[in-house]
Amino acid sequence: MTTETEPAPPASVSPKLSAVEGIKAGSKYLRGDLAEQLAADTDHLSEDGKQLIKFHGSYQQEDRDARKYRQKAGVGKAYMFMIRLKLPGGKLTADQYLAIDDLAARYGNGTLRLTTRQSIQLHGVLKVDLKATIAGINEALLSTLGGCGDVNRNVVCCPAPTGDPVRTQMQALADAVAAHLAPHAGRQAYHELWLNGEKVPDPVAVPVEEAEPVYGAVYLPRKFKTAFALPEDNCTDLLAHCLGFQAVVEGGQPVGYNLFAGGGQGQTNSKPDTYPLLAQPICRVDPDEVVAAAEAVVRLFRDHGNRADRKRARLKYVLHDWGVERFRQVFARDYWKRPLRPPVERPITGADLHHGWHRQRDGKWFLGLSVENGRVKDEGAVRLRSGLRAIVSRVRCTVRLSAQQDALLGDIAAGDRPVVDALLSEYGVPRPETLPMVRKWSMACPAIPTCGLALTESERALPGVVTQLEAALARLGLAGEPISVRMTGCPNGCARPFQSEVGLVGRGGTKYTLYVGGDVFGRRLNFELEDSVPIERIVPKLAALFAAFKGERSPGETFGNYCARTDVERLRQLAAGAGG
Repeated sequence: MTTETEPAPPASVSPKLSAVEGIKAGSKYLRGDLAEQLAADTDHLSEDGKQLIKFHGSYQQEDRDARKYRQKAGVGKAYMFMIRLKLPGGKLTADQYLAIDDLAARYGNGTLRLTTRQSIQLHGVLKVDLKATIAGINEALLSTLGGCGDVNRNVVCCPAPTGDPVRTQMQALADAVAAHLAPHAGRQAYHELWLNGEKVPDPVAVPVEEAEPVYGAVYLPRKFKTAFALPEDNCTDLLAHCLGFQAVVEGGQPVGYNLFAGGGQGQTNSKPDTYPLLAQPICRVDPDEVVAAAEAVVRLFRDHGNRADRKRARLKYVLHDWGVERFRQVFARDYWKRPLRPPVERPITGADLHHGWHRQRDGKWFLGLSVENGRVKDEGAVRLRSGLRAIVSRVRCTVRLSAQQDALLGDIAAGDRPVVDALLSEYGVPRPETLPMVRKWSMACPAIPTCGLALTESERALPGVVTQLEAALARLGLAGEPISVRMTGCPNGCARPFQSEVGLVGRGGTKYTLYVGGDVFGRRLNFELEDSVPIERIVPKLAALFAAFKGERSPGETFGNYCARTDVERLRQLAAGAGG
């Protein structure tokens, strides 16, 4: 109670919304003036256009390799665009894969980039070719809508086309969730801009509940990611996602799903209140409740996510700031609107790369191939892009992409296996069984030259680091260890470096923050070992830890588990002793 001499408490003031919220609000459901900007004789979009085109599956980028000589020549930036497909579960037919490969040759930089979320990115597309490229993707019965932007992104699930009932159901549910959470009014804008050009009457006049029944007029506060996984095969890194569905299996049949929420990787160097988090178990749902449960979590995020500070706008911060119990209460009372059933105890026990030849239930086969850092290209004697094209064209196999940036070729007849093996040899494509374990378990984001957020190299730097790691591990007799190494050019963490046994996060120039102690199966976050490590000192520091690991490990213990149980200061001393 205030007195006459005490100042009254300040009135509650809502925080100022971020600039992106204003852009979305005035966009007429993702249209803005994109049509006019795309028709203009320019090589790039305005700031508003840059934000809106993300929802349509594209990022405006700059060729950072060209920056220095263009500045010297007094010319502007070399603008280009990345286009990302929306591929639930990462599946394509033979014709679809070949069509995307054609588009990469015609409009992109001649490579395909397999992502850590089971999609394909085309890099180096010019603004003048954007419409033709996206139209070509749709002609292949694929889409880019919602590949980026403040909506539910690509839904991931185990890609292995085994034909078993669990993976078959997960794929069907991934398709259903992706379809249900696709933008509604945004789909109309997408068709207007990229396909038939037909406009609908005054989209703003349509009631929000009809135009965007799930997202509302301003969509989500930030991106939203969904994954499906099995306890024994966490190949999608379930705990890294905003929303996860873990299959509950009894007698070989999927009987339900544990719902997890609040995972996420990114952090910001200058903001200590940002950090990676693992998703937490919330409840159990039946298979026929999965789509409704996904919508309920999205609605909760829509209403309670931070729309003022985009660096803290992910669902993980809602759950962290509230706590799990309050999250459950709000979710059950206001969105699920029914009692919650407790999750079933199903510990994560493994993760499968799905490499090599595997028999499907229908008698056909699939082949998992390791794709270094997801880049499908022809380089030197390894003509991976040409080899994959030859195989897909010849045997008409399906293509599945993994969340580990690899490719699975499915539905191959037994009689075609020798043909595939011969083509792999002809094009110099290495078989997974011939590759060192640390290379197969490594991942990197694209970073420089295409990503504007990158502080350092990643995709182009990691292969050299891995080559050094291979030699160090071989000297110690540890070449057979499945040590996961992930590198990103910035702390946004697109390659999920904060869960890996070795995480390398760009700090600036050629320096990285070195993390260790994560888990090869994605069950634990790692911790910072040393900041601002020059790239040439990374392997010597890790080699000192590998040597201690070899001498002190328990039977069957992984490198990540060893680091997690060992005193952090001792590990830091070992690394420092290897050269600072």
